[in-house]
Amino acid sequence: MSANDHDDSGNQGGNPDFDELQRILRDMLSGNGAPEGGFDPEQLAKAAGIPGDPAAMQGLFNTLRGAMQQPTDGIDWSATRRTAIEVASDGGAAHDPASVLRAFPVATLWLDEVTEIGPTSDAPRALSRIEWVQQSVDTWISMAEPVAESVTQALMGALQSQMPEELGDALQGAAPMLRSVGGALFAVQLGTIIGKLSGEVVSAGEIGIPLLTGPGREGGALLPGGVASFAEGLDQDVEAVTLYLAVRELAHARLFRHSKWLRLHLLSAITDYARGIRIDTDRIEEVARDIDPAHPEQLQELLSNGALIPPKTEAQEAAHARLETMLALVEGWVDVVTADAAKRLPGADAIAEMVRRRRATGGPAEHAFSALVGLELRPRRLRDAAALWRLVGERGDAQVRDGLWAHPDLLPTAEELDHPARLLERLGLAGATSESKTDADDFDAALAQLLDGELPPHDGDRPPHDDRADDGPAPAP
Repeated sequence: MSANDHDDSGNQGGNPDFDELQRILRDMLSGNGAPEGGFDPEQLAKAAGIPGDPAAMQGLFNTLRGAMQQPTDGIDWSATRRTAIEVASDGGAAHDPASVLRAFPVATLWLDEVTEIGPTSDAPRALSRIEWVQQSVDTWISMAEPVAESVTQALMGALQSQMPEELGDALQGAAPMLRSVGGALFAVQLGTIIGKLSGEVVSAGEIGIPLLTGPGREGGALLPGGVASFAEGLDQDVEAVTLYLAVRELAHARLFRHSKWLRLHLLSAITDYARGIRIDTDRIEEVARDIDPAHPEQLQELLSNGALIPPKTEAQEAAHARLETMLALVEGWVDVVTADAAKRLPGADAIAEMVRRRRATGGPAEHAFSALVGLELRPRRLRDAAALWRLVGERGDAQVRDGLWAHPDLLPTAEELDHPARLLERLGLAGATSESKTDADDFDAALAQLLDGELPPHDGDRPPHDDRADDGPAPAP
């Protein structure tokens, strides 16, 4: 029996409406198009966000045919992995990792001088675009999955409400197949975004959370191709840019390896936020009435601009604010530590400013992910957080600053980010200044010398003849 002769009669009882609906879908997914004025395969490729070349379209149609012929309750995320690798593989020539590998040992030595948080046990690595996709795709899927489920359920609900009553039985029987096809389309679109992201990122920790996990993967990583592309837009030496990015990446890796709770804390916050997303079913019903079947790219536009995701609820606003605060604290600490470690690097300030702008704006693929899942991973208060970490380091020291990462309850709160004096009060640093800290350091050093017997004796301990010698000849009797 051929794939197109797949027998569903056992479930549908030979329902002619279901057979007709299935035939229409098979015609759509055949890749050969439809009669003039009908379905255009290139438009469906646009709806999935993939290139319109024959190989990409064939992969899309194969995925959707498989979802139609063997529907599943959940989303088949293998389509995401496969599509992401295909897009990433079309990234041009490979880049030499030598400069990246040379930068890591120097970055490690510089970081040892400025932070109490030690290096990871995993060695840092240079990754190709495909390797980055393979090792990060599961994290992306975990962030997108709650929204994907909501989208597919909402689409099915809207379709049921818009379908003519006489086709109700057919739709009921076709529901698993349609849900599977809708999930496959979402999975392919996510894979396309991840594949494109591989051409934008420069490091494993660039988006603020560690995308890579597992044995040997937590030491940090740079993508030589991404580093080279980033350096092209700067009037700086490529080696200097590479070294600066290596310092940032290793600082990020040290923080997450030291604070083992941090990655799960962030991912849990992202998942909780995403599960609270609700799809605007009224908007979907409007689209179901207005969309032109001959132009499915309208669906792509709808997904890409986030129109299906309504404004955040109060609970979501609060959750998103907490997430943004945490991301800002992470990025702010990395900024401060990197600045201290790279202070001897020519052009470090200019490179740092470009990195901050890059994090503040994001690239096209990152914006596409934000629209698709309704979540921006932007540290909006990055500069405030960096200033706070700098202040704590100046009033205290690196040990006090880095010690706040021992537990989530110790970290600065949003209120303390607004009013740094409250954090200084909590840490007992409210009265400390750079001058008083210097005086205290001098006192501690003098006390240590005295205890070691290195200081000269006090004036009161001098023998009497010394006093007389200092004061001149003794008076006559």
